[in-house]
Amino acid sequence: MVRNPLTPEEHERGERLGLLLREARGSRSMAEVATGAGISAETLRKIETGRAPTPAFFTVAALARVLGLSLDDIVGQCALIAVA
Repeated sequence: MVRNPLTPEEHERGERLGLLLREARGSRSMAEVATGAGISAETLRKIETGRAPTPAFFTVAALARVLGLSLDDIVGQCALIAVA
């Protein structure tokens, strides 16, 4: 299967998601949050830094649960917007 390259808008959305998750994590360690979500700390690091800009839905849902975020809030802050 060949994956289409991500658009600039998708990269921007991934960066906004990473920032939102970093802010919500606060002083908690990356390992603590990742373990609670059932993912590796390296996966969380990639999402937070934008290196994994399109994480799976269930990964985002698990992180939202651990961080006390609603999926509606995540969608509202990370919806696609045009990048000029």
